Amino acid sequence: MEERIHYKKVSSGAYHVLSELEKYLQECGLEEPLLKLIMLRASQINGCAYCLDMHWKDLRALGESEQRLYSLDAWRESPYYSDRERAALAWTEAVTRVSETHVPDKVYEGAKKHFSEKELADLTLAVATINMWNRLAIAGRTTPGAYQPVKKELKKVA
Repeated sequence: MEERIHYKKVSSGAYHVLSELEKYLQECGLEEPLLKLIMLRASQINGCAYCLDMHWKDLRALGESEQRLYSLDAWRESPYYSDRERAALAWTEAVTRVSETHVPDKVYEGAKKHFSEKELADLTLAVATINMWNRLAIAGRTTPGAYQPVKKELKKVA
C-alpha cells in the first residue's frame, strides 16, 4: 500500500498543533501506560495499522506484558486490568463509537468513580486525539512498521 498524504510535509502547521496536543497529553498527569493502552484500544476499534504498530511498540518499551496486550480486545473478560483501566477502556470505547453509543450515562458514572473531573477531561481529549490520528493515518495510508519507540533513560539514584 502506498502512502497517500504526508501530513507533516503538506500541512505542517496543523501537524504542529496536533503534536503540541500530544505534548500536553504526555504532561497532563495521566499515567503514560494508561494513555498508551487507551490509544491502542481505540486504534484496534478503528483498524489503524500504523497506530496499532506504534502503540504496541510503545507499551512494550514501557514494560507492558504480552498477555495484557494480547487480551486487550477482550478486556471485559480478562482479569489483567485494574478497575481504573477498565473504566478508561469503557470510556474510550464509548467515545470512539460516539455515533453508536452517545456515551451512555452508565459509562460516565463508572469513569467518574476512578477519574477526577480534570482527569476525565484529559482522558476524553486523549481519546479524541487518537481517533483523529487514526483517521489521518488511515486516510493517508501511513505505512506501519518503521516506527521505533523513544528510548527512555532510567533515572539513576545516587
